[in-house]
Parts: sequence; structure tokens; C-alpha cells
Amino acid sequence: MEHPHLVWLELSFGSIEVYLYHDSGEGANHSFVFWIVFTPVCTLYHLTLVERLAILNPFGFLRRCGMELELWQYLLAALAAVGAGLVNAMAGGGTLITFPTLIAMGLPAVASNITNTVALVPGYIGGTLAQRQHLAGQRNRLLMLLPAGVVGGLIGGFLLLKSGEKLFTFLVPFLILLASVLLALQDPMKAWVQKRLVKSGEKSLPESMAILPTAAAAVYGGYFGAGLSVIILATLGMFLEDTLTRLNAIKQFISFATNLAAAVYFLFSGQVAWGLALVMAVGALCGGALGGKLANVIKPTTLRWIVVGIGIVVSLVYFYKNFFA
Repeated sequence: MEHPHLVWLELSFGSIEVYLYHDSGEGANHSFVFWIVFTPVCTLYHLTLVERLAILNPFGFLRRCGMELELWQYLLAALAAVGAGLVNAMAGGGTLITFPTLIAMGLPAVASNITNTVALVPGYIGGTLAQRQHLAGQRNRLLMLLPAGVVGGLIGGFLLLKSGEKLFTFLVPFLILLASVLLALQDPMKAWVQKRLVKSGEKSLPESMAILPTAAAAVYGGYFGAGLSVIILATLGMFLEDTLTRLNAIKQFISFATNLAAAVYFLFSGQVAWGLALVMAVGALCGGALGGKLANVIKPTTLRWIVVGIGIVVSLVYFYKNFFA
């Protein structure tokens, strides 16, 4: 006997069978918050009912692309995410591991970037919360700069979706090379910021001047993201007078807000490979925890240069594929 409050709706989207469960009884309010978010975002994208339902299928995007991944490919994505979480916790630049991995598995470049952004956001939470004690007395700065990070992240995400596959694929080797260079400059940039902060008698600039450069950096973060923290720290070092530790804490929160804003914007874009994103999110969390335990075993500088080397090699491979193959 069927329950009187259960309604099943079956629709077809391409080769995908989509099933929507709706509880019209007492449990209906449990999904109220989800639909408050889901409905306006889908309206923003002008999605039809069928498209909205297809987004809820965790394997929908892969099937629309004609892809059926094997178990070992999911394990590879999870392993890459563990490495990215570890690298992000200790040195930064985890995207240079996971993004090329997704492309190598056959995902389109834009979908790889979007899936990577959504998957790695949970891995930033631990590092961000660990810095919160250094935010004492910086409430006004956060209120001033966090909105710039959020707006910039949203704009970057919008530009990514509008740029299309062809343009983004063309830009991939340049973006990976740029991210590698930014990562290589991380230690010199920190040294420059530290040197500038200890200078005496230097006239400080109004802190509000950091808003536009922060927003501009966040646009890059929403579009691609790798190396964002280096740009943010350089921006903060130019306009804010404080210790490097306290600026680092603000940088962490702005970077997290930027990535989170872009990830939320991407959630209903229809280009998230949810099966991969879920296993990668778990891997990134595990990698972040592992990175914290290995902080005294592996030198961050050594790890950073390994990632820089990987990034440069990957960028050269894509330069060859895009322009010479």
C-alpha cells in the first residue's frame, strides 16, 4: 500500500532518468531552506523544470557528456584531492594537482575548473578557522574587505561560465603557468610584505584603497583561483599596516569567502560532476588534516617547489597540445 503523502515524478532528460521525491506531509518543511536557495539560483540561470531536476542527479553531468568513469578513476580523483588538501594546508597550490587530473580524466576544461572549485572549498575550512584568533581587533577590516572578495568571486564565476569552453581551454596553459609563478613568488612576496611592514616613518595609505584591488584579485579567484592567496597577501601588504601573521589571517578569510562565493554560484550551473566532487571533497578534508600533522616533517618550501615544478610541466604540456599538436 502506497503512503498517501509520497509522490514520485519521473522525467527524462536526455539519457537520464530523473526522479523527484516530494513529501507533502509533515516532512515537507525539512527541505524548505534548500528550495529557498535552489529556486532563485535556477531562475537566474533560466533553467527549465527538467533541467532543474537533472542537476540533482549526482552523475547527471557525466552522463550528459557520455562519460562513465571507472572505480579507479574516482580513487585517482580522491587521491589527487588528498594531495591538494595536504599541499593547501602546508604550502598552497593544490589546484595545480586536481585541475589537471580532472582534465586528464576527460572532463571538459570549464567543468573541471568548476568541479575542482566546489570540491576543494571544504578543505579550506580548517585552515581558515585555525587563523581566527589572529582576527582580534580586525572586525572593521573584515567588514570592508570580505564583501569585495564575495562580489569578486561571483563576477569571476560569471565570467568563467560566459567565456565558454573554447576560450577557457585556450587560456588553460597561461592560467596554470601564472599560478605556478605566483606560487614560486610566495616566499619572496611574504619577505617583501614583512620588510615593508617593519619600515619606520613610511606614510600609510588609507585602508579603504584595498577594496578595489582585493575585488580585482577575487575576480581572478572566482575565474580560476590557483595562486589567489599570493595576490591577496600582496594587496593587503600594500595598503594595511599590521603584522604578517594578522594579514595572513585576513588573507585566509578573504580567499575562503571568494572560493565559497564562486562555488555557490557554480552549484546549479549544471557543470558540476557531483560524483567526483563528493569524493574529492572528502579527500581534500583528509589531506588538510594530514597536512597539519606533517607540518613539522615536510618543509613547506620543498613541497611548494615540487608543486611549482609540476605546474610548469603541466602548463608546457598544454601549450604543446593547444598550439603545436
